[in-house]
Amino acid sequence: MAAPKLKMRLGDLLVHEHIISNDQLMQALNSQKVTGRKLGDALIELGHISERQLLEFLAQQLDVPFLDISQVRIPTEIASLLPEVHARRLRALVIEDQGESILIGMSDPADLSGLDQLEVMLSPKRIKLAVVMESQLYEAFDGLYRRTADIESFASQLEEEYQEGSDFDLSATFMDEGGDATVGKLLQSVFEDAVQMRASDIHIEPDENQLRIRQRIDGVLQESILKENKIASAMALRLKLMAGLDISEKRLPQDGRFNLQIKGHSIDVRMSTMPVQYGESVVMRLLDQSAGLLSFDETGMPAEMIVRLRHQISRPHGMVLVTGPTGSGKTTTLYAALSELNKASNKIITVEDPVEYRLPRINQVQVNNKIDLTFSRVLRTALRQDPDILMVGEMRDQETVEIGLRGALTGHLVLSTLHTNDAITSALRLLDMGAAGFLVGSSLRAIIAQRLVRRICENCLVDYQPNEQENLWLTHLVGDNVEQVSFKQGKGCQSCQYTGYKGRIGVFELLEMNEPMMAALKRDDTEAFSEHAKKHPTFKPLALSAFDYAKSGITTVEEVLRLVETIDVVGNE
Repeated sequence: MAAPKLKMRLGDLLVHEHIISNDQLMQALNSQKVTGRKLGDALIELGHISERQLLEFLAQQLDVPFLDISQVRIPTEIASLLPEVHARRLRALVIEDQGESILIGMSDPADLSGLDQLEVMLSPKRIKLAVVMESQLYEAFDGLYRRTADIESFASQLEEEYQEGSDFDLSATFMDEGGDATVGKLLQSVFEDAVQMRASDIHIEPDENQLRIRQRIDGVLQESILKENKIASAMALRLKLMAGLDISEKRLPQDGRFNLQIKGHSIDVRMSTMPVQYGESVVMRLLDQSAGLLSFDETGMPAEMIVRLRHQISRPHGMVLVTGPTGSGKTTTLYAALSELNKASNKIITVEDPVEYRLPRINQVQVNNKIDLTFSRVLRTALRQDPDILMVGEMRDQETVEIGLRGALTGHLVLSTLHTNDAITSALRLLDMGAAGFLVGSSLRAIIAQRLVRRICENCLVDYQPNEQENLWLTHLVGDNVEQVSFKQGKGCQSCQYTGYKGRIGVFELLEMNEPMMAALKRDDTEAFSEHAKKHPTFKPLALSAFDYAKSGITTVEEVLRLVETIDVVGNE
């Protein structure tokens, strides 16, 4: 194709069309001199124009279409006509094969050098150009250029390398140089694919005739299957070496951790192995250390709740609990609190299993039960280290609970987690664990219960009408007729891998202790405590908070009902 050209310089054109002012152009040009970035990027960064506005204008000037590729289904084999390395370098994507021509999306259609290279690479086909948003391009790259083909190829190669007959033991010959290299490439591809898809966990599960590799993405497992089931032992062995575990022990579970650098991300991997019927199951939790810690504002916590919680953690003593099941975001909330409290004037000690994020200035202790370095033992020592704030990873037993409560009673702020369903039952759980009522009532200041729900993908948001059964559930939940409420769902698009969801947001309830509640705990009156808690003027149950998200179009009715199923008490009884 003949490369499109602008009749005037971009900045002059934008001023001429009154999209930006001359002063804004001068600001962008001055910024460009300092940063060396393109003028369009400088204008977007300064907020003078949006990315979409700029690209639509460029498309109009160049007489080429502007495409929202989040709404276009692009087959993987079509995108693969242009190898990933060139696609990312040139910021270009094959959108459609039209026979004699190919439709290419570019975020910088004025990149003449890039266009020339594309013409050579895709020859003899003619190039048709479309303008697309750069942010959508990178999302499409991650979804379309997955490592699935690499994983299948390396798995097949690994099995061939060790195939010496109908029965063979990969682990016996594993240390051969070639096999080590291949299994390393296979695992590298598995990790790259997981990071690309924003997976929080990887499950490697051997079965009788196949090997399952599952990724937990936005809280839901997604599965891929390899026919080379016999390579599972080689993968497990290689991972054990990386985590410093005993490679000869296959009969007992083991836990370890290691760090990887994947595509510019520092990934901390927590690994657990477990003997199963056909080998060893390996589950890995991925923690992106380079992503940084979230603040309260980024967790999805309502602004008025943040104000109340900040008041609670600014108090000089008392206990604040964060509760919820595994994978509900408790650690994220705790670390957000620690980040706010991490000042030169505060001595902070944490007792964790494991230490998930390394924080400067904070004294973090890793529990090690093998040498009797338990929560309770470290906590007793920590109280003699003159701390202002203590963070206990989890209240696991009576001794830890009592030491933590006494620490809160004697002038320390204690933050910790508990595995319970909601805020009200958390206080009662402390009593069930054997803590004295007077200790709980005197020390406990606030309880946050939380869950994570999936966000609706903003690129494919459509109206949703609940069915009769869902309306009955929602009416029971909120106590009102909900048929007039407008709900949303995602219809599925390229951006969300056709799931309708993208990302997650926290749902929270915050219960702050008042005098009647504290008095009920001190006399072990659990019924009175529950009644006073439910009547607390600022207390709003998790289910109602999730319903508010659904009303606002942030999440779906499906996610609200899924959350309700995890809570023992439904509605506002």
